[in-house]
Amino acid sequence: MTVLYRLDCAAPEVAARFGAAAGSDPWRGGHIGPGQFAPVLTAGREAMAGPGRAGQPLRMIPRLWGVPPPGMPVDARNGVLSVRNPDSPFWIGNLRNSEFRCLVPATAFMEWGHKDPQTGKRRAHWLGCTDQPLFAFAGVWKDSEVPSFALLTCEPNALLREIGCFSMPVILPAGQAQDIWPRGEWSRAAALLVPYSSSLVCESAGH
Repeated sequence: MTVLYRLDCAAPEVAARFGAAAGSDPWRGGHIGPGQFAPVLTAGREAMAGPGRAGQPLRMIPRLWGVPPPGMPVDARNGVLSVRNPDSPFWIGNLRNSEFRCLVPATAFMEWGHKDPQTGKRRAHWLGCTDQPLFAFAGVWKDSEVPSFALLTCEPNALLREIGCFSMPVILPAGQAQDIWPRGEWSRAAALLVPYSSSLVCESAGH
């Protein structure tokens, strides 16, 4: 499971890449870990329910990585970081409504791999996309006690299976997919929940 990623671009560069309005987002680049705020891109209106106007650009919104579990007190250390089952009653209502789906920009992500035979500790692998130096994870946001988000996950591709991973975050291909996820019908968006090609993922100097 992804527990750390990087976004090594400042807010204006991220906004330009995805055709979004950065607003006053203060992001300057760096690591994002559980319980930390990071930029996400949404097509929805967050002050009220319902999608944004047609043709309206994506908006960049700072949100906390980790959705508070139902019935649990708000604690950044216990937030749900990833969506393993999109059909879960906890997630499906949000995922079926495009205004709650978001792009989560990143430049690299970290996965724990097999144990090092010498140290007995699992190896940290930083990974990036060869075709997209700045890419987007598929995300979903919720507003309960805090403005939060989680990443969608899927089966690992061949590369991630080889290093010892049991899942991987959903990376959206550049182009139409990055418009379908925050704006399209759920049937089209759900079809994007597949592993990113191994040929397009490589080890990265993300640390």
